[in-house]
Amino acid sequence: MEKLSKESGTSLLVPSVQELSKENVSNVPERYFQPQHQQETVFISQESDATLQIPVIDIQKLLSQESASSELTRLHLACKEWGFFQIINHGVSCSLVDEIKLEIKEFFKLPMSEKKKYWQSSETMEGFGQLFVVSEDQKLDWNDMFYMITLPTKSRMPHLFPQLSLPFRDTLELYSQKMKDLAMMIIGQMGKALEIEEREMRELFEDGIQMMRMNYYPPFPQPEKVIGLTNHSDAVALTILLQLNQVEGLQIRKDGMWIPVKPLPNAFVVNVGDIMEIITNGTYRSIEHRATVNSVKERLSFGTFYSPREDAVIGPSPCLVTDQTPPQFKSIRVDQYFKDFFSRKLEGKSHRDNMKIEHPN
Repeated sequence: MEKLSKESGTSLLVPSVQELSKENVSNVPERYFQPQHQQETVFISQESDATLQIPVIDIQKLLSQESASSELTRLHLACKEWGFFQIINHGVSCSLVDEIKLEIKEFFKLPMSEKKKYWQSSETMEGFGQLFVVSEDQKLDWNDMFYMITLPTKSRMPHLFPQLSLPFRDTLELYSQKMKDLAMMIIGQMGKALEIEEREMRELFEDGIQMMRMNYYPPFPQPEKVIGLTNHSDAVALTILLQLNQVEGLQIRKDGMWIPVKPLPNAFVVNVGDIMEIITNGTYRSIEHRATVNSVKERLSFGTFYSPREDAVIGPSPCLVTDQTPPQFKSIRVDQYFKDFFSRKLEGKSHRDNMKIEHPN
C-alpha cells in the first residue's frame, strides 16, 4: 500500500522561522506579516468570565462505575457545545510526559545542520518545515513544525521516526502508543454518549492513522503583525495537545470571540476534528482555533492527531441518520479525504464545508 504521505501531496519548502527569528525584524520577509488576524475579531480575557473557559473532563471519573454516567454527560456537552476540553487524571504518567517535553525541546535546540536531516522534500509533506504552503505568494505562519505519520508503523517514513536519536525514539514510541490508547478510549466514550454501535467505532478506528506534529513558535517583537498558526479546524477525528512550556498562545473561536486556552498542569487539551463532526452528523462540532505568538518568549506544543484507517469510508453514522435527521455530509474514503485536505491552504473550516450536503429548504 502506498504511504498516505505520498498520496496526500506536498507542501512547498520555506525557510526555517527559528532561524529567521535570529535576524533583525526588518529582514523578515513580507510574507510573514498578517496583521488582519488582529483586526478581524473581538478579543476577551480568559479571566473576564468563568463561563468562557473550556470544560474539564476527569477520565478517572469517566471510567468509574459510580461517576461514569454524570461524567459522560459532561463529555457529551463538551463535544456538542465547545468542541474543546481538557482532560485530567488521564493515566499517562507524569514521568513520560516530562521526558517527551524534554526531548522535543532538545530537538528544537539542535543546530540547523542536524535538523536538516529531517527536512521536508519535494516528494513528501512529512518532516521538518511547514505544512499547507501551496503557492509562492501565500502568506506564511510564524512557526516551524516537525510533522510525521507515526501509526500504522508501516506508514512511517524511513528517514524520520526510525532515524531519531535515542532515547528520543524510544520515548516517542511509548508516547505514541499511550496516545493511541487514550484516543481510542475517548472516541469509544463519544460513541457511547451518542449510542453509536461500539463495533462501528472500533472497526473505523482500531488500525487508524496517527499523525504527530511538534510545533515551535519563536517570539516576535511585534506579535500583532504575525500569526503562529492560521485559524482552522482540524481535519482529523481527534486531537490531543500537550503544551510543552508555560507560554500560552492557543485560542478558540466561540460565539464570535477568540478565547485563550490556559492549559492546566498535567492535563491534555483535546478537540473534536472535522471527521468526528462528519461521523456524528454534526452533533459534535469541530471548532476553529489558532496559535498566537509571544513578544519575548518561545512557545512549544506537541499535537497528536487520530483518524480512521486509511482504507475506511467516513460519513455520518447510520445510527444517527433518520428521516428527521438526514445526512449532513458526503461519504468519502479516508485516503482521498486527506489528499484533498493537504492540497489546499489552511483556511477556517473550508475543508469540512466542502463535505456538506446542501438540502433543499
